[in-house]
Order: sequence, then structure tokens, then C-alpha cells
Amino acid sequence: MKKIKISLILNIIIVLLVLLSSIFMFIGFKFMPGETLLEVSKLEMFKFYTVDSNILMGIISLIFIIYEIKLLKNRIKEIPKKIYILKLIATSGITLTFLTTTFFLGPSYGFYAMFNNNNLFFHLIIPVLSIITYIFFEKHKNKYKYAFFGIIPMFLYSIFYIANVLIHLNNGGLTFKYDFYGFLQGNINNIYIVIPVIYLMSYIISVLLVFGNKRGALHE
Repeated sequence: MKKIKISLILNIIIVLLVLLSSIFMFIGFKFMPGETLLEVSKLEMFKFYTVDSNILMGIISLIFIIYEIKLLKNRIKEIPKKIYILKLIATSGITLTFLTTTFFLGPSYGFYAMFNNNNLFFHLIIPVLSIITYIFFEKHKNKYKYAFFGIIPMFLYSIFYIANVLIHLNNGGLTFKYDFYGFLQGNINNIYIVIPVIYLMSYIISVLLVFGNKRGALHE
């Protein structure tokens, strides 16, 4: 039960950080100086995969908290498999956010701009806490076939992203306003390369998370 209690605490922290960061971004509150990129206020914030994946993480962590409390109070014998799969989906999505920021957005736009204000929580702290929680403290009968579910967040988001880009083509060309992550680098044909690569990355991340969970959370 020790790991369950630790997982419960970490999930509570994750939910609180997601809630706080979402509120801060919505109202445009900044608590650190300097330039902050890829951050907007009000409803426009939901156009970013970063925000969506973190909110998904917060919602599923809240669901997980409810089941962990029931488990600790002996109201249930175990957390349902589907809840663990939801946690894998959310963790995969938020891990993609972390890795994309670390290896693409950070080098492209500057690490300080990518890790200050609400980006500090959305791009770093919440993803790292989520990865640690899933790998080390949420053991279950995990299977590699569940890794395919990890593609779902990016698959759904890519539909919005691609549609948004195609609808707002300017004389056949792209604008940063709609390719706001800069993935396509001004060339619409890059969709055929970028999207499959991101799907593959999502799947690999999910496989690694399943592997980590099977090894890291194997014993109490």
C-alpha cells in the first residue's frame, strides 16, 4: 500500500498544478520575467497540444485519485484495467510534450522561453511527475499491446492541427500563425513526413512507458 499512497500524493500534486497553471494561463498571469513563447490567454490556450495534454493528465489523475482512495479504504479490491489504460494514454501524451519541448522547441526557440511561467509546469514539472508516478508507483498487469492506445492524444490533436493549417493556407503557403509549432517549416508537403513520425514517436514512448512500468513498479 505504500506505493499507492505515494501515487495518491503525486496525483494530487499533479491535479493541483494542472489546475493552477491552467488558471494562470487563462487569465494571463505571469510570475517570472522574460519572454514566454507559445503561451496565450483565455480560450485560445486550448489550441496548444501542451495545454490539452496537461489538462487530460489532470482529469485522468483526478479519476485515478478517486479509485486510489477507494482502494485504500478497501471499497474495491483493485483499480480497473481501463483506468490504468487511461493513465497510460495521458502519460504518453504528456511525455510527448516534454520530449518535443526538450529536443525540438527548446533548441529552436530558447529553453528559457520554453520553461518559464506556466511553461515551467506544463513543459517540465507536470510531465516529469507524471512519468515518475506511472513508472514507479502505479503497478498493474501491464501489456505491450496497450501501447497502441498511447497514440490517441496525438491522433486526435493532429486532426485539429492539420485541419487548421489546411483551412488557413495563404496562396498555398503556410503561416506561423496556424503552424504555430513550426513543425511543417513552411512546406505543406511536410505533413506526410511529420505526422507519421509523431505517431511513431507516440507509440515508442508508450512502449517505453509500459516497459518502465513493468520493471519499475513490479514490487511493493
